[in-house]
Amino acid sequence: QVVVALFSRTAPLGWGGAALAVQFALAVIAIIGREIYGLIRLNALGSIQEDAARAITANDSKAAGEAVQHLKRLYRGRGDLSAGLAALDRHAGDIMDRIRLAERDVVAKLDEAANRIITRASRRVTLTTALLPTPALDILFVAAQNLRMLNELATLYGGRPGTLGTFRLARMVVGHLAVTGGIALTDSLTQHVLGRGLLGRLSARFGEGAVNGIMTARIGLAALDVCRPLPWLSREKPGLSDVIQRIADFS
Repeated sequence: QVVVALFSRTAPLGWGGAALAVQFALAVIAIIGREIYGLIRLNALGSIQEDAARAITANDSKAAGEAVQHLKRLYRGRGDLSAGLAALDRHAGDIMDRIRLAERDVVAKLDEAANRIITRASRRVTLTTALLPTPALDILFVAAQNLRMLNELATLYGGRPGTLGTFRLARMVVGHLAVTGGIALTDSLTQHVLGRGLLGRLSARFGEGAVNGIMTARIGLAALDVCRPLPWLSREKPGLSDVIQRIADFS
C-alpha cells in the first residue's frame, strides 16, 4: 500500500519505494536462510557425535565410517585442518583407528583453540564484573559474554550458528549442565579457589568476579562437550581446575 501510494504521487518515488521493498524482502530471506543453515550445521555436529559414540560403544564399523565421512564433509575446505584431513585419506584401513586419528590430527587442533576461547571469556568476565558498579550490569555482561563464547565455540567446531542457533545451543548446554550436575559451585571447588589464595588475597568484589569467571568456564566446558564432534578417546578431557589455573595465571 505504501508503494502504491508513492506511485500515486510520482513515478520516481514509487520506483524508489519498490526498490526498498525488494531489498527488505531479500534481506529477510537472507536472514532466515542463514538461521536455517546454522541450525543444520549444529545438527550435523550432533549427528557425528552420535555416530562416533555408537561406533565406539558397539564396535559398529558402519557408524564409524559415517562419522568419519561426515567429519570430512564438515571440515572440507578449511586450510587449518587440511593436513589432518589428508592424513585421514591416507589411512583408509581400520575405520576405528581413523576415528582416533581424526581426533588426534583434526579435532585436537580445534580443542586447543577452544581452550583459549573459554579461558579468554572467563578471564574477561572475572576482570570486568569485578569493576562493574551494579549487579544488573554484571548479569547483562555475563549473559552477553557467555552467548558470545557459545557462538565462537560452535563456529570453531563447524556449527556456524546464527541467533536462533546460539540460543538453541545455550538451551542444550543448560540441559547438559543439569544432567551432569554442573550448575552450582560445589564446596570443594570453592575451597580449591580459596586454597589457592585467589579470593583471599584480593577484594571481595574481585572474589565475586572470580566466581562469575568460574561459572563461565563451566558453561564453556559444557559447550565444548556439546559442540565437539567426536568423543574423548585418546585425549584427556579438560577439567575445571585446568581453566581455573589459566584464569589465575594473570594474577
